[in-house]
Amino acid sequence: MSRVGKNIIKLPAKVEVKADAETLTIKGPLGELKTPLYEGVSANVENGELVFTRKSEDQKTVALHGLVRSLAMNCVKGVTTGWEKNLEITGVGYRAQKRGKDLVMALGYSHEVVFPEPNGIKIDVADQLKIKVSGIDRQLVGQVAADIRSKRPPEPYKGKGIKYQNEYIRRKAGKTGKK
Repeated sequence: MSRVGKNIIKLPAKVEVKADAETLTIKGPLGELKTPLYEGVSANVENGELVFTRKSEDQKTVALHGLVRSLAMNCVKGVTTGWEKNLEITGVGYRAQKRGKDLVMALGYSHEVVFPEPNGIKIDVADQLKIKVSGIDRQLVGQVAADIRSKRPPEPYKGKGIKYQNEYIRRKAGKTGKK
């Protein structure tokens, strides 16, 4: 039994949903997103609510039932309020700035790291140490934030690098000198 799939999605006033045989198109004030409707799962809009039903009770269909509902909920939230990830830079001399559509970072390398802003994503730099990645597609926002973080992941000894705002870095003790 998929408990997630049985939950009903209440649609906000400005959101329109159109279901085809294979895709679910969701339009809202911030844009339009499409998500797949897998075989055995169907979507119906009734009285401002989005309801998902499955045609059979086999294990694969039950799992896809919950998946489709979760993807649709992510799309509804994306087109109404959007998604964002916040990153922090830690380290002496480490900083970030926007140059046109590019994010330019000084991360302790001999060169600047240039990260171009993808379509559908907005990258803001509040001060030189805080980066905000926002957009309507949850998967794309998370992937772009992970790509930026991978340019200099935080290291466990001094904690220098790029980390998520709420990420905890387990610190290690360094070498102790000879006694």
